[in-house]
Amino acid sequence: MEMTGLQELAQSLIEWGAILVALLLGLGVISILVMFLIDKTQTRHAIRRNYPVVGRFRYLFEHMGEFFRQYFFAMDREELPFNRAERSWVYRAAKEVDNTVAFGSTRQLNIKGDVFFLNSAFPTLDEDAVQPRPVTIGGGSCSRPYTNSSILNISAMSFGAISEPAVRALARGAKDAGIWMNTGEGGLSPYHLESGADLVFQIGTAKYGVRDGFGLLSDDRLLAVAAHEQVRMFEIKMSQGAKPGKGGILPGDKVTEEVARIRGIEPGVDSISPNGHPDIRCADDLLDMVERIRQLTGKPVGFKMVVGQLDFFHDLFRAIHSRGPEFAPDFITIDSADGGTGAAPQPLIDYMGMPLQESLPLVVDLLQEYGLRERIKVIASGKLIAPARVAWALAMGADFCVSARGFMFALGCVQSLQCNRNTCPTGITTHDEDLQRGLVPAEKSIRVAAYARQMAYGVGIIAHSCGVTEPRGMQRGHVRIIESTGASRSMAELHPLPAVKAEYAGVADALSRSQTG
Repeated sequence: MEMTGLQELAQSLIEWGAILVALLLGLGVISILVMFLIDKTQTRHAIRRNYPVVGRFRYLFEHMGEFFRQYFFAMDREELPFNRAERSWVYRAAKEVDNTVAFGSTRQLNIKGDVFFLNSAFPTLDEDAVQPRPVTIGGGSCSRPYTNSSILNISAMSFGAISEPAVRALARGAKDAGIWMNTGEGGLSPYHLESGADLVFQIGTAKYGVRDGFGLLSDDRLLAVAAHEQVRMFEIKMSQGAKPGKGGILPGDKVTEEVARIRGIEPGVDSISPNGHPDIRCADDLLDMVERIRQLTGKPVGFKMVVGQLDFFHDLFRAIHSRGPEFAPDFITIDSADGGTGAAPQPLIDYMGMPLQESLPLVVDLLQEYGLRERIKVIASGKLIAPARVAWALAMGADFCVSARGFMFALGCVQSLQCNRNTCPTGITTHDEDLQRGLVPAEKSIRVAAYARQMAYGVGIIAHSCGVTEPRGMQRGHVRIIESTGASRSMAELHPLPAVKAEYAGVADALSRSQTG
């Protein structure tokens, strides 16, 4: 029986398919043999030498484990740096879905170092609750001070370290929520400005965005940045939580033409900041820089650092009194040693600097002792992604809190730990346009704003349960910390707010009167 044309075509395709399969199988066998010979004869990797070909799968499993561990193997409260329970709260808050839980807490309530709050027998009633009170930064020292009532703001994330759509979504969300956004040390991009959000311009050790041809601070460039009305404050970055003692690190494959132009550097080359400011080598140098920027811009100026050796703060506060409180920085941002970053040496991430739980009350106490508590505002940073942590920071004396990773989760970050590889699967920390397509600023900005609002609401719930009418009314006596014995101790007892030193009492009284007046 003769074959039709269609049957002949099908027969031909089957034959060619069989040939193709045979070729692929042959290539596969040859590839395996080549890998076998390479693995068996190489001397650098013991696993591959002893288990040729099969040993290569360990790299695949190790890589994929970063993605799947959180879904299949980690319990709700055991993953680091943020566990599933913490991330889930942020995701639900950002999506404005039901954020209640059932049956009981999965948090162990007897772990050393953990804190809990003391509810009042007479909690604040809804009709007595008020909005968070506004706080002014730079009042009395600046011609253009900044006032905001926000509880949690967006911490420093540089354009370059994060993508264009991420910056746009964060800026638009910040505008909608009435919070500020820190530019990070990577300079001011048009994507920061397009929404009209309040901005804090960060000046890093490399002076990106405001540097001259020699890498030093340029007054002309600084004035150009300050000319933007929405740039409300300037922050001098002394050190960062994940890498105190080390400058910023942006791999060359993330230094695009646009990033390089905004920073004032060469494209495609690793962008590595100095580990310190060449022109700030002592407390007096820092005060000189603060005053220089403040006089040029008329806007509040402060600095950010991880707390380490406390002698620095004693030297700084004594220098302020020597010059006069008007020369003090307008704020201090205290970063925690467990802060995050896109790239940093592991020894610094793991072992350098004080965590916020220890450093925040210490710095607030020193400000109190030197009579500068009213003059210098305190901004707390470091893993403050949930209401309890923010409420704790306010009770310890912070005036504002900031978070980077909390808002990354609001954007959709899944903690895949790819920030330093330009392969972020959610488009947040990559310049790969195919990966960026997944992040739609118009949609994600809604979640950013929702997260900020839900945070303020959650902190308010804690404050009202403690019997105060608004979050900034919380005090150390509202918090207890669990000690090694399993028993707890009041933070007011553990860290009592000290009296002002006698020699600074007059200054403290004058500052207090000026603030209340």
